[in-house]
This record gives sequence, C-alpha cells and structure tokens, in this order.
Amino acid sequence: MVRGVLVSALLSLAVFAHQGLAQRSHHEQIDMYFGDWRASSPRVTHGTLQQRDILTRGDALNPSQKGGVLRFANSYSFATLAPSASTKSIKLDGQQEIFFIASGRGTATAGGETAALYKNIVILMPANLEFTLMNTGGEPLTMYVINEPIPAGFRPNSKMLVKDENALPITASSNFWSHIAKSIFTVADGLGTLEAVLTVTLDPMTIYQPHLVSQDDIEEIWSSLEGNSIAFLGAELRRQVPGVAYIHPPDAKTPHSNINYSEDEQIKFLYFARYHPHNVRP
Repeated sequence: MVRGVLVSALLSLAVFAHQGLAQRSHHEQIDMYFGDWRASSPRVTHGTLQQRDILTRGDALNPSQKGGVLRFANSYSFATLAPSASTKSIKLDGQQEIFFIASGRGTATAGGETAALYKNIVILMPANLEFTLMNTGGEPLTMYVINEPIPAGFRPNSKMLVKDENALPITASSNFWSHIAKSIFTVADGLGTLEAVLTVTLDPMTIYQPHLVSQDDIEEIWSSLEGNSIAFLGAELRRQVPGVAYIHPPDAKTPHSNINYSEDEQIKFLYFARYHPHNVRP
C-alpha cells in the first residue's frame, strides 16, 4: 500500500516537474542550487572556528557559481571547533548567527550566561553581544551556522536564545502531505532577516507535496541533517546526504520536493526561510 502511494506520488511529480523542464535548457543549471561543505575550502572565523561554506551570496535566479544563491541570508556553513579549543570573544556587528549543533560537546557563553552545547541544541546569537564558544569534549564540536544580516532599525535581543530541538514539540505533522515540523526560531524570537528556522522530518517511504516558490523575493533553504534522501528540482533528481543543502529556485517555474526512500528510518532537514520583504522588528 505504501509503495503504491509512493509510486503514484512520483508519477504525479514527474508530470508536474515536466512543466518546469521546458523553462530550463541546461542539466547543469540545477546543480548550481546545491552546496556541500565537503567541496569547500576551510576558512577560519571567530579566531579558531573552522568553517566550510555550503551556500553563499549570489543570484538565485541566475547563479554564476555552485552554491552562490543566497540573496537575503549572508551564508550557510558547516563549522568545526577542535577539542579543548575556544573561540575568541567577539561581537557580531550588523549580523546575527544561528548555531545548530551537529555533534560533540561544549559551551556557549554570552552576556554572563553559559549554555551547554550538544547535538540538536540551537542558539540564536544576536548582534552586539560578546560571546565565546568552547569545546569541552575530546571530539570535534561540529555545527551548522546560518549568518543573517539585520535590517536598519532592527532591535536585536539582549541575550542569546538557546533551544533544545530534542525537547521541542511537534508544531505540524501533515503540512505538504508529510512534513513533521518543529519550529525553532521565528521573528518573535529575534530573527532579523529570516522569518523561520525549523526542522522537518519525513517518515520512511514518504514524500512531501511538490510545490513552487511563486515570488522572487522568497528564500527557502533545505539542508539535510540525518539520513539520505532524494531531492527533486524541476525534472531533476539529486541524492542528498547530511551536509548537502539546496535553495528552491524562486522562478515560479521549478517545483521542488524531497523523498525518504528508506523503509525503516526517518530523515531530517534543517529548514530556514525568508518569506516577505521589510521584516523589521521595532
């Protein structure tokens, strides 16, 4: 029964996706919307934090380099802090960072408060607040880092905001057919340019409803956290493993979806998006 539903969904997707295929002349164009930290050279930030870019700034309608597609977020990267290492005490100016811990153990200290870091802890580090990260374990402390600019007139939080994704409630379980979503941060929590940071889980042998981004001022990023999946963009299929992310092309022509082809394991994504312009919290 499950396989039958899955096959029907795939056939529907193929018909739907073919509508976008006529608008694209190059197979390689779809690859430009994907990024993988393993293909990036390391760069050192925050004194000792080694970061590898996944997605960077660019033109989402006509990208000139692979993964250079962000117009609203500044960057999305995978970062590693070596055992016993600590970052310098720094203050973000005109920008904020969201840290999603992937593995290891450590601490984040800011504004006189210290938070424990371990898998699935998520921190919104606001602008203008000095902070440090420390690896307190014997293994690398790894994390995904979203960097967003803050608009003029925006008032950042006065403290870092820490959430444990493990303990968050499910906020939706059937959106787009099969999304099991947990909301992490919203504008009300202190996001500056982005409007949503959440995780989306798919049960075994499920697919979420293919759909279009209908406005060119929308930015949606899907980053694989756990499990292997297949991503659909237009009429193209790509394998997506943890550490690979893609942006949904905002051309109103290219449908997207993801499928969990495992028969016994869930898959999970980190999703972040900006839906509307002029998002300023007074």
